[in-house]
Amino acid sequence: MAKIVFDIETSALDLDHFDESQIEYLFREAEKLEDETERDAKREEIQRLFNLWPFTAQVVCIAMINADTDRGRSLFISDDFESAAGSEGPIEYVPCMDETELLTSFWDLAKRYDSVVTFNGRGFDVPFLYLRSALLDVPITRKNWLGYRFQIDPHCDLAEQLTFYNVSGRSGAARKFTLDFYCRAFGIESPKSQGVTGMDVNDLMKEGRYREIAEYCARDVKATLELYRIWADRLQGIK
Repeated sequence: MAKIVFDIETSALDLDHFDESQIEYLFREAEKLEDETERDAKREEIQRLFNLWPFTAQVVCIAMINADTDRGRSLFISDDFESAAGSEGPIEYVPCMDETELLTSFWDLAKRYDSVVTFNGRGFDVPFLYLRSALLDVPITRKNWLGYRFQIDPHCDLAEQLTFYNVSGRSGAARKFTLDFYCRAFGIESPKSQGVTGMDVNDLMKEGRYREIAEYCARDVKATLELYRIWADRLQGIK
């Protein structure tokens, strides 16, 4: 059964993307504060969360690896979208003109795979992709990736598997950690080891450092694949 491991990177949309009514709604909690300093701090806090919501951010990169062959592709938005794709080892880096082209290319590749592996993909990546694709009227070729939560087919979400479906909440033995933390614990090279994190994506986009985003996203996927193999070897089947 063909299996794909993937991850996405998102970047907040500029405020001028929203109309007055949307701006009022987004910052409503901040405007309730009387103190100007507190109000400004709250607005900044809310705007930092834009990356997490598919109605306030766009997908700027999707990296994926075939779990059987270790070969993959990192699709990324770039001003230099007319340049040829380039390979770095088994990963091919493919610049895209915009988010619509990126999502279209991804779903065209996704239809070749029967199952998917992610880290927190059920809670973030998959619904984000579904909603952004719907907003841009991009056909979705795999509509079953949310599936039934307590099955690993077609979607194995390692964040759920390593917490045994959140069996012990936030403070118990199986609490959820970040991918970076799990990687360091299991001796996997962290995708953050080269100094780039998801928090840097907005700035990297503004600075035109698109390839760095694509490389970081690819490192995320490589780490997820290694973590998946450890889980499959040592923990799969525990109920």
